[in-house]
Amino acid sequence: MADPRFYDNRGPFRLAELCTNAGLRHSDDGDPNAMVFDVAGLAQAGPPHLTFFDAKTARAEFSSSKAGFCIVRDRAPDLASPGALLLRTANVARAFAAIARLFYPAHENAITAQEMPIHPSARVGERVVLAPGVVIGPNAEIGDDARIGANAVIGRGVTIGRRSEIGPHVTLEFCHVGDDVLVQPGARIGASGFGFASAVDGHGKIPQLGRVILQDRVEVGANSAIDRGTLADTVIGEGTKIDNLVQIGHNTTTGRHCIIVGQTGISGSVALGDFVILGGMVGIADHVRIGDRARLAARTGVTRDLEGGRDYGGIPARPIREWHRETAIINQLVRKSRPGSDE
Repeated sequence: MADPRFYDNRGPFRLAELCTNAGLRHSDDGDPNAMVFDVAGLAQAGPPHLTFFDAKTARAEFSSSKAGFCIVRDRAPDLASPGALLLRTANVARAFAAIARLFYPAHENAITAQEMPIHPSARVGERVVLAPGVVIGPNAEIGDDARIGANAVIGRGVTIGRRSEIGPHVTLEFCHVGDDVLVQPGARIGASGFGFASAVDGHGKIPQLGRVILQDRVEVGANSAIDRGTLADTVIGEGTKIDNLVQIGHNTTTGRHCIIVGQTGISGSVALGDFVILGGMVGIADHVRIGDRARLAARTGVTRDLEGGRDYGGIPARPIREWHRETAIINQLVRKSRPGSDE
């Protein structure tokens, strides 16, 4: 469910109203006057909540979900828990986006209009240093001994732990930052995830209602971007170090003490184990799982799950010795094919 520190829920709504707005169909045994109180992910939803299912990878969560209402494809199998009312549609993402916008029409507003740079409801700890131009939104909390650089923007409800340092021109919104965190200049934490529902008339924005969690002793490099989750959180594990110009997509989680080198791009819903090392310009497709202590060489392209404790390289990623052998063989073939070669 959306965190009320960041998002204002306009519900509840009658089921019939939601179905009309999103073009949903439900079975005749569903009560059109039933009240829906919120939207939530499959794992977090309870009887008052509406969720959605549109991915084979979430089949187990779908079957065990306790949601009262679930949007599914027209031909989706009947796998939901007995208490869930299935709401069928041809475009699950589009229907869910329409309903999420009803509950949270102001889901992008991290800063409200305020006369003073520091909102009266914000709480600033002892010995905090605020450079010129800092803006702090409603109900934000800054821990003792934190330092905030010039022209940084701290959004509504954001919390920053003790002794953390936020560089100049950083934007923090929809996020919680732990103790002893360093965010380098220009980083953007908590921006909207890249989620759209596509149809013949274009791409509709799916409201991003999650958060970003930076655990203790995380470092984020200059001009890096970490997107907030759609319904769940994007979580950067304790002690993880992120280089400059890194992109981390929505719902991604990293383990403890990972190293992510510059210009790496991580898609949405990726899960990294503890002590994973990603070299420069690594690219990871969505929904990939990488095990503890895996190490990826620079420019590795990852399209499938990788087990931990091994080194990988190449596109697509494979064990690094295998990649080296293949590269050597290709080089030999190229040399043999050149005119005048006596090899």
